[in-house]
Amino acid sequence: MSTAPRPDDRGRDRDAEGRARNARPRDGLGRPLPYGTEGVERQPEGVARTPEETVVQAQALLDAGRPFHAHEVFEDAWKSGPDDERDLWKGLAQLAVGLTHSARGNLTGGARLLRRGAGAIGSGQWGERPHGIDVDGLGVWAKELARSLEEGGSAVDAAEHAPLLRGDGAAL
Repeated sequence: MSTAPRPDDRGRDRDAEGRARNARPRDGLGRPLPYGTEGVERQPEGVARTPEETVVQAQALLDAGRPFHAHEVFEDAWKSGPDDERDLWKGLAQLAVGLTHSARGNLTGGARLLRRGAGAIGSGQWGERPHGIDVDGLGVWAKELARSLEEGGSAVDAAEHAPLLRGDGAAL
C-alpha cells in the first residue's frame, strides 16, 4: 500500500490516516509548484536520525541551497529527540527557515526568524558545542545576516549564505 498522499473526495491531499499532506511538488526553497511540475525531492517526514545523521544531512541540504528541506530534518530531530534538546533543534530549524525566507525575498520574516533561532540556540544550556555544532558561530552568522537584511539588504542566495553547522567544518 502506498503511503504517498492522495486526494480525498474533495480533492485535498491526505495520507493513509486521513491527515492533510500537501503532495504538490516543491522547489529548492520549499515553495509549492503546480501539480505535474517536476520539483526537488522532498525530505521524508518523521524520520528518527541520530544527532550525527541530522547534522550531516542538514549541512548537505544547506550547502545545496535547500534550507527549507534542512528545516524538515531539524524538525524531525526536535520532534523525536530527547526533551532536553528540543529547543536546540527547534532553534536550528528556525535558522534554516530564516535563511529560506531571506532567499525568497521575505527579508523582514527572515531577519525575525534568524534572530529567534539565534536566541534559542544561544541559551548556553547545551555546552559549548552540542553534537559538534558551533552554536556561538551560528548565532553570530544569524545576527549578522539579520542585520544585513534589516539594513536594506536584498534576497540572498541560500547556498552562498549557508552556515557551517560545525564552524570549521570538522568531522563533516
